[in-house]
Amino acid sequence: MILKVNPTRINLLSLKKDLKTAARGYRLLRDKRDGLMKKFMQVIKETRDLRAAVEKDLSQVFSSYTRAASFMSVTSLNNLFLLPNAEISIEGRTQTIMSVPIPSFSVKKSGTLFSYGLLETSGDLDTAVQTLDSLFPDLIKLAKLEKTVENLAFEIERTRRRASALENTMIPNLKDTIRFITMRLEEQARDAIVGTMRIKAMIVEREKEAAEAN
Repeated sequence: MILKVNPTRINLLSLKKDLKTAARGYRLLRDKRDGLMKKFMQVIKETRDLRAAVEKDLSQVFSSYTRAASFMSVTSLNNLFLLPNAEISIEGRTQTIMSVPIPSFSVKKSGTLFSYGLLETSGDLDTAVQTLDSLFPDLIKLAKLEKTVENLAFEIERTRRRASALENTMIPNLKDTIRFITMRLEEQARDAIVGTMRIKAMIVEREKEAAEAN
């Protein structure tokens, strides 16, 4: 599509400058998209592997807890966790990689998740609590990775749309407009040359007629 601009040399130079800027911007966006995709695939693999491991351990936690709960009343089971001995604090930070916010968490824990005497319960409940305690850092890491995947996917799509707009709309429009203005300027130059030649021919003819009259 030809842009609505006057076909002048100043506009032609300006459009050529815009075309160079757009082409350079497209290359940068394309390189950024490729870099984001590489990072995305790395994080996806890490997330998939960690999720598989976490889900396997959580399955064992639920199985152990279910076995323990089957031998205890709901009231007795709830009473065991009324007074937790553990204190956990999570501090969140954000760093930026290629314009993508990447979350980061630091976990501080004191005490223990065992809020009851070990002689009061079955080994299945102890195993469930201990496994869940050891899984906590991985759960935090998994949350970080999944949010990173989400942010990377969003930035990849945004970068793809911007690169596509440059490649399929802005750059072709600039090229078409530059071509159109170039043709118009060349046509104007030819008309100017033809007009000059006509004027010159008229002058020569008048000089010749004046010479013959004398």
